[in-house]
Amino acid sequence: MEEVKKKEKTENEIKKEYLLGFQKISRQLARLENELAEIRLNKYCPSCISDGMPHASGCSDLSSYMAKVDELEKKILKKKYNRLQKQQEIRNRIEKMEDENEKDVLTYRYLRGMKWEEIAIKMEYTYRNIIKIHGRALSNFTI
Repeated sequence: MEEVKKKEKTENEIKKEYLLGFQKISRQLARLENELAEIRLNKYCPSCISDGMPHASGCSDLSSYMAKVDELEKKILKKKYNRLQKQQEIRNRIEKMEDENEKDVLTYRYLRGMKWEEIAIKMEYTYRNIIKIHGRALSNFTI
């Protein structure tokens, strides 16, 4: 019997990891966008760089700056596409489930990134009930 529980836990962990893939891609995208914003800020306002080193006025050759910006913009575009694909894939799998409460919990938790307490308030259930619904939802969710 313990082997079955270990197997279920392993399956649920795999399902959680899959569902968390959307949030992972979203965080990666945010980091890339922050990096691009920082590069742009440093180019337009080199005196704002707080690394303690003196910086030129920023009137040098723009080709290396433009190459960095172009590379980051391409990465961002690709990451946005990946995020959209992952979101749609997860949403389609959730929608195949039968129970509406389970669908809501998985959507709120993994696609909207809500905390358990927020989900409980939104769905008007106790925290404990949300955790139970989540457990059932994971069992019924298929990858």
